[in-house]
Amino acid sequence: MVRGWYVEGDKTEKITVNVGLIDLGQIDLLVQEGFYANRTDFFRTAARRQLAAHSGAVDDVLARKTLTLGVLDLTRTELERHRAEGSTLQVRVLGLATIAADVSPELAAATIESVEVLGAFRADPAVKAALAQRIVRGAR
Repeated sequence: MVRGWYVEGDKTEKITVNVGLIDLGQIDLLVQEGFYANRTDFFRTAARRQLAAHSGAVDDVLARKTLTLGVLDLTRTELERHRAEGSTLQVRVLGLATIAADVSPELAAATIESVEVLGAFRADPAVKAALAQRIVRGAR
């Protein structure tokens, strides 16, 4: 069961972090003054704040890398937006994936990192040829 940031039982992983001596001294000062229970509390709080600050980016990455169930239609407009942002897609679909007829092979190659479809994959033959080395099992 998920509760807040933690999975029940609070599974953790120990890491080693190299911190400058002045930074470490400031952390110790904050601990000493009661802002944090200990160094671990400081780092956990800092990590949570950074994850919260970047939650939109994390959500975007998860959306790009998550398996889509049903139908995924990739449009020229959407792929052009990804190209402008410098981002790529990992297309993973259980169902039907289609790439619009007005998408050029060059645009598809520039924006689609990989294609994995369990079901059917529909695109112009030239687009499929441009993506041939990026098509993972199942996409036809």
